[in-house]
Amino acid sequence: MADRDDVCVLLPAYNEAETIESVVDGFREQGFGNILVVDGGSTDDTYALAEAAGARVVEQSGDGKGQAIREAVERYIEAPYVLMADADETYRATDADRMLDPLFDGRAEHVIGDRFADMKPGAMTRLNQVGNRIINGAFSLIHGHDYADILSGYRAFTRESFRRLSLSAEGFGIETEMAVECVKHGVKTVVVPITYLPRPDESETNLRPVRDGGLIIATLYRMAKTNNPLFYFGSVGFSTIGLGALLGVYVLYDWFVRGISHEVIATIGAVAVVLGIQLLMFGVLSDMIVTVNREQTQQIENIAQRLNDERQERSQSTPDAEADAPPTPENRQD
Repeated sequence: MADRDDVCVLLPAYNEAETIESVVDGFREQGFGNILVVDGGSTDDTYALAEAAGARVVEQSGDGKGQAIREAVERYIEAPYVLMADADETYRATDADRMLDPLFDGRAEHVIGDRFADMKPGAMTRLNQVGNRIINGAFSLIHGHDYADILSGYRAFTRESFRRLSLSAEGFGIETEMAVECVKHGVKTVVVPITYLPRPDESETNLRPVRDGGLIIATLYRMAKTNNPLFYFGSVGFSTIGLGALLGVYVLYDWFVRGISHEVIATIGAVAVVLGIQLLMFGVLSDMIVTVNREQTQQIENIAQRLNDERQERSQSTPDAEADAPPTPENRQD
């Protein structure tokens, strides 16, 4: 049975000197000895304070939260389980058990902490709440799964499942990308309720709601190209058909009512309709290809898992077989 010794607590941090000590202390009090702080080149005392609190601290080679997480898992983490949280004291270390239990029980490979389950007053502005609801609704519509809070920074996952994800986001879009990739690769994902606290007054957020929110929406739509191509090409196709239809109505209206012809506009409208229909057809074909590819990938993963289990069983039974084997002339003792 897995326990805390099998977990690495991952804390990406940038200029979190006001909170980093208390965050590290909180996880240490919960019995976690392997705490990794990835410092994004802080200009304050984040690095020194985290190290003094007992965490292992490394400075990331690039920029952004996404790059820090990818680098940490690929280069510095060897534990089979990762518990990821922000270093701004908005998450409770006491929620660690409910985050890790689904992993330890084998019910999930990726766990998302739902901040909206117990959000304390002042923890999130009204603008951010509305933006989060819109983004979560868009994710559910585009990718067909309701993960309640895809922007949550409190995550727990197996290192093996993380390596199956194709991640490229540099900044705060990493959580969105992880959620989409979990759907795409069939990673078993569970959502658990957590408490979300306000940032301390002395701590300043690195999030820019309007800019980062726009980038997240763009990421959701862009990733639909490979995860839900029917939605991606279908939305463009229907929009193009709609534009062509509006141009056609305008041309017909002027022709019948005013006797004015618009050959150029009519041609553009017809081309738009044809293009839209082709995009819809391409979306349907792409969706079929993605579905078949997912089924084949799942079969390959099942075969690989079965072979790995058989290999482990053989390796465990080999010593016993050798011990029970009759003595040979080479190992017989007089």
